[in-house]
Amino acid sequence: MVAVRETDQPAWRNAVLQGDCVSELQKLPAGSVDLVFADPPYNLQLGGDLTRPDQSQVDAVDDDWDKFDSFNAYDDFTRAWLLACRRVLKPDGAIWVIGSYHNIFRVGATLQDLGFWILNDIVWRKTNPMPNFRGRRFANAHETLIWASLDQGAKGYTFNYDALKVANDDLQMRSDWLFPICTGRERLKDGEGRKVHPTQKPEALLHRIILATTRPGDVVLDPFFGSGTTGAVARRLGRDYVGVERDPDYIAAARKRLAAVEPAPDAALEVAAGKKAQPRVAFGSLIEMGMIAPGARLTDVKGRHRAEVRADGSLRAGEHVGSIHKVGALVQGLDACNGWTFWHVDGDDGLVSIDAFRSDVRRQMAATA
Repeated sequence: MVAVRETDQPAWRNAVLQGDCVSELQKLPAGSVDLVFADPPYNLQLGGDLTRPDQSQVDAVDDDWDKFDSFNAYDDFTRAWLLACRRVLKPDGAIWVIGSYHNIFRVGATLQDLGFWILNDIVWRKTNPMPNFRGRRFANAHETLIWASLDQGAKGYTFNYDALKVANDDLQMRSDWLFPICTGRERLKDGEGRKVHPTQKPEALLHRIILATTRPGDVVLDPFFGSGTTGAVARRLGRDYVGVERDPDYIAAARKRLAAVEPAPDAALEVAAGKKAQPRVAFGSLIEMGMIAPGARLTDVKGRHRAEVRADGSLRAGEHVGSIHKVGALVQGLDACNGWTFWHVDGDDGLVSIDAFRSDVRRQMAATA
């Protein structure tokens, strides 16, 4: 085991476990991981050398770890490591798997066979893909990621929707992502200038995944740790990681890389969150806390409709009685209404939205959490 540890914690947290991923994951406690990011062998089935038009040789993936005797052997391997990951995932955890056309459809089928529920597939479109040197096929310019929860009924998985929307200039984040492949200073090289790992993923890709689907302090597992991209990004973003890797050279490179990462300050790790992500506050709570008194008069911002607050948190407006939402809809002759933004109460400086009181309660809740 090669580890980087900073606090008194289980030995497997913020550590790289050396060995086969299935056997090493059996040593982890069940239900201990929040997110899995898996970059398994793609089973590329490459035969012979690949050369460019100038006859120079392409540094393709020809390592033993990417070779399988048959599709059945690859499927058995996939089932084994997915089951191992499933055991260590928390009930509200999720998994990401990345692959190419060689393997991702087989992996997706196995995910579904094992009960995982696919939430999205993401297309990573590469700005600088490798050309198709033989000119017999389209240039392979993308890879596919699958994001899945443990099962169809899982509702508590993390998705920082509002943070992604802010990061995307206030537009909903789409399922096609544009990033360059790993090049330049980010690409790890050995002493002779050769790539340490042939399939090193760009940190930008992992940054988006971890930011989107985890919270600070969560544990991110990478069962095919390689050069440690997942761990480096997790560490920078205030998440814990655990990696599994067989190759001691990859582990040495990953450990050196991890030691150089500076975690972001805690204040910088807060993510934007919309009202849906905030704790629920009932209108009746405002009355119980004395923020709005029974008998208070509410009105819409234009003064066209009025209602009286009752002690149980309901409103009365003429013949209409019900919640702030129901009465707001009835007085307008609408099917629905957001009572929080519709109703106002007189304040020292004019009308005040009752939603402002709800915001005060939420701030109090956050301060005592």
